[in-house]
Amino acid sequence: EVQLVESGGGWVQPGGSLRLSCAASGFTFSSYAMSWVRQTPGKGLEWVSAISPSGGYTDSADSVKGRFTISRDNANNFLYLQMNSLKPEDTAVYFCGKYTGRDVYRTTSFRSRGQGTQVTVSS
Repeated sequence: EVQLVESGGGWVQPGGSLRLSCAASGFTFSSYAMSWVRQTPGKGLEWVSAISPSGGYTDSADSVKGRFTISRDNANNFLYLQMNSLKPEDTAVYFCGKYTGRDVYRTTSFRSRGQGTQVTVSS
């Protein structure tokens, strides 16, 4: 059974940083592309960033490019999202998602997704 468990969310002031983690189990982590998406009550689901199985290719939404960095640790089955220069509009519940294969593409539809971690950016 695929399990994805996010952690690392919290409250931070504008300009601050957070590092989200996603612990993966139940599948061969190193064989799948992975992604982060976020959800806000007003905007719905938004694709944030994604990474290839090896970690050699990443892609990010324009709204977070240059501020967020996705990475992975295939030895320990973890996905990360380093978030810097946070803005109030980054406030959302963040989810990690597992693609069905090795390809990275921009989507918010994931059959396997974690329960999410809340990130709140405010002063």
